[in-house]
Amino acid sequence: MVQLCVNGARGSADGSVVPLSPEAVADSVAAAVAAGATDVHVHPKTPCGRDTLSPRVIAATLEAIRARVPASVPVGVTTGAWAEPDPAARVARIRSWTVLPDHASVNWHEPGAEETAAALMERGVGVEAGVWSGTDGAARFLRSPLGPKVLRVLAEVTDPGPATARGSARALLTALGPAHGRPVLLHGEDGGAWPVLRLAGRLGLATRIGLEDTLFLPDGGRADSNAALVTAGLREWAAARRGDR
Repeated sequence: MVQLCVNGARGSADGSVVPLSPEAVADSVAAAVAAGATDVHVHPKTPCGRDTLSPRVIAATLEAIRARVPASVPVGVTTGAWAEPDPAARVARIRSWTVLPDHASVNWHEPGAEETAAALMERGVGVEAGVWSGTDGAARFLRSPLGPKVLRVLAEVTDPGPATARGSARALLTALGPAHGRPVLLHGEDGGAWPVLRLAGRLGLATRIGLEDTLFLPDGGRADSNAALVTAGLREWAAARRGDR
């Protein structure tokens, strides 16, 4: 599986290529799915470009995407604490959603992660357990009674160094151990995005790519779309799996 990470916490300062409105997001997702993405992770935005858990914005974003892509493509959203810092308010937001995503990511090192995950599960939304390198997320996740119930683990390598990200990724995977037997999606960010994606290919793990994780193609050129990143990501993952990278 190669998941598309559409926009992340990026905004207008990162360039017009980053889709922010529901319509722009849907256009970008449709092109990336046509390029081979099989799953979607998106950060719904307010009109001013801020990540939000607002039921109105969540509904508009999901409906726009689902009108453009096959029903077989799951669509997920973030529940990052930056979108709603108060854990109780975050849970209340989730319980107020009128249109539900197929899955949502929960960063296990953040306050309120267990309650957030439980609220999603109560509503039938799959949980992607976000476990970041450089945090105690792995230890928290391995202690969690909800661990065996999550959809998958997002092993998120926050080390942006091209030369060091692979080592950080291997350390994170070691810390996760059996990960409650759940599937693992391994990905990096910025300068570490492509090295970690290739490592995922060598290990046969699912991965993700998109403008949330990097603005640049493997050759260093600026990406002009999520579709271009997905095309490159599929090529790099397959080459690494064959041992060519």
